[in-house]
Amino acid sequence: MRKIVKDYFSVISIVWLCFILIACSDNNPKLSPLADDAIILAFGDSLTFGTGADNSREESYPAVLKRLTNRTVINAGMPGEVSHDGLARLAEELDEYQPDLVILCHGGNDLIRRLSQDDLKNNLEQMIGLIQASGAEVMLIAVPKFNLTLAVPPLYAEVAEKFFIPIELNIIPSLERDPALKSDTIHPNSKGYKKLALVVQQLLLSSGAL
Repeated sequence: MRKIVKDYFSVISIVWLCFILIACSDNNPKLSPLADDAIILAFGDSLTFGTGADNSREESYPAVLKRLTNRTVINAGMPGEVSHDGLARLAEELDEYQPDLVILCHGGNDLIRRLSQDDLKNNLEQMIGLIQASGAEVMLIAVPKFNLTLAVPPLYAEVAEKFFIPIELNIIPSLERDPALKSDTIHPNSKGYKKLALVVQQLLLSSGAL
């Protein structure tokens, strides 16, 4: 009798665990599968442009991601740009390329210049609103404060939660902590950008885009 009761509760525990795992997976933001002819727009500043790579045209993360995904990936990185100027530029890029998905990585220059984080958050939210209004989906890559802690400001996770979009929180801080993956105090080198592209690819896979 004891064995039957024990086995019963073991089965119940397993079923309950499976239910929890399924529920948690349903709470992860998902993207629509990208067609073979889909267009991905990588929008951001120098980290998107590929500053620090030996050849930014071929070794920026969008260029590497293009080869990894076999999709069209447009590099719309603008070195030195702050989020206010990125917001002003975004509509034109969306209109020109009409992407299916936008990978948004912005805010580094705001943080370096110690501009208002409230303004940065508001600009990111407006960017995401423009992207979604255009019919495209969006995923977010967070940028850390460029100091000893390399902590990502909470605003990135808050924005991602508000819009329920996929976010990568760890890769840029990870690159910044590894001198072997950097070309200077801020920018990755070619190896760093390749690692960034691989992590972005994994997020696309886990979110259902690929």
